[in-house]
Amino acid sequence: QVQLVESGGGLVQPGGSLRLSCVASRIGFSRYRMGWYRQAPGKQRELVADITSGGGNTNYADSVKGRFTISRDNPKNTVYLQMNSLKPEDTAVYYCSAKSTMFDFWGQGTQVTVSS
Repeated sequence: QVQLVESGGGLVQPGGSLRLSCVASRIGFSRYRMGWYRQAPGKQRELVADITSGGGNTNYADSVKGRFTISRDNPKNTVYLQMNSLKPEDTAVYYCSAKSTMFDFWGQGTQVTVSS
């Protein structure tokens, strides 16, 4: 059974930083496009950032460009999201995703709360 396990969420003050990690198991990690999505209360889940299987290309939501960085370590089956200059509007549950042409897997999510 494929597992995606997120960690690194928590409570941070505005302007602070967090680094999210997602470790994948029982998956050909290097063949998957990996992404981070988020869902705030009362809102739809939205793409935050994603990265191609080899790590050569990344894509970001306009709202996080210049503040967040997605990266991956294929030998460690891990994808990261470095979040800097956090704002209250970044508060959400953050989900890790693994996508291929045939499959689409999701983690359980990790809560990020930005508040003073």
